[in-house]
Amino acid sequence: RGLLSIEAVFLRPEEPFTWASGIKSPIYCDNRLTLTAPDVRTMIENGLVQLIRANYPDCEVLMGTSTAGIAHAAIVGHLMDLPMGYVRGSAKDHGRTNQIEGKLIPGQKVVVVEDLISTAGSAVEAGAEVLGIVSIFTYGMQKGLDRLAENDVKNVSLCDLDALVEVAAASGYIRPEDKEKILKFRDNPSDEGWMRGDK
Repeated sequence: RGLLSIEAVFLRPEEPFTWASGIKSPIYCDNRLTLTAPDVRTMIENGLVQLIRANYPDCEVLMGTSTAGIAHAAIVGHLMDLPMGYVRGSAKDHGRTNQIEGKLIPGQKVVVVEDLISTAGSAVEAGAEVLGIVSIFTYGMQKGLDRLAENDVKNVSLCDLDALVEVAAASGYIRPEDKEKILKFRDNPSDEGWMRGDK
């Protein structure tokens, strides 16, 4: 409800968004908007703290993914009194050529903080040994699930696409018949049959 209320998530099955990959999508998620909505932001950060305490009680340091995970890792690190840093998409081409920013001692137990999990690329490519990932939202796409499984990485999210479409339909944000289209997209983003209502 919070993500929908601040329009951090848009659901437009009738007028799909085009992702950078060219894929047509009924959903667009911009969790950066949560940073400018204090009530929703507080709910998210407290929720992430609870997820970390419940799922990764041995966590010693948080690493946000660049760029949208950085602010959330910083806030959660403050709330938990834990050190934090962040992981760049790729190593810098100047200075010390770091990919990981902040002090990370070999053997430290790390939790990666993501705003969004789609294909799980940035979290897995971080290259650090991690206890797991916490995220605000996950699509639950098979490619992301497979990539996490291949790398033996666990992700726990505050919200997923199934819950989002249920709330969106119940609140009149989308039509009940749009739920099936959106979940069909999630199951195979490359197949545009969801737009035609293919079964």
